[in-house]
Amino acid sequence: MSDPRYPIGKFEWPKSPLTGDERASCLEHLAALPARVRAWVGAAPAGALDKPYREGGWTARQVIHHLADSHLNSYTRFRLALTEARPTIKPYDESAWAELPDAKAAPVELSTALLDGLHARLDLLLQGLTAEQWAQEFVHPEHGRALRLDATLALYAWHSRHHLAHLASIA
Repeated sequence: MSDPRYPIGKFEWPKSPLTGDERASCLEHLAALPARVRAWVGAAPAGALDKPYREGGWTARQVIHHLADSHLNSYTRFRLALTEARPTIKPYDESAWAELPDAKAAPVELSTALLDGLHARLDLLLQGLTAEQWAQEFVHPEHGRALRLDATLALYAWHSRHHLAHLASIA
């Protein structure tokens, strides 16, 4: 791993709509995230939750809370795109969120429980989408363009694997 910030490489936006098989693979990664986080927490050595995955990086605790924060925002973005015409979403400062007292000190069980319920709902929502719904978009002001839901699915599947790799580097 040459850059510990990106242990699985940087995300690359899909150049074309995802195929059904690609969506299915992404959905599997998302559905598996809560159990994989719980497995890491259960096997983590003493003190691992408060160790950073790299010098100057977030601690495992912050990464786990970040996953809940980020995927909750993603869930909301999917729902907005499915119920509004090309909505503009509100970005948030994830680094600032990771420095809030709950992200730095709260028990990770709060976020693992949130991930369990959130991903169960997200999976139910996404498994039922039609091809037309996967093509729906939202506008992300920081990206300066509309993002398709299938590309967003690919992003969050990568995001899951990305942060699981961060956790694995701590153990």
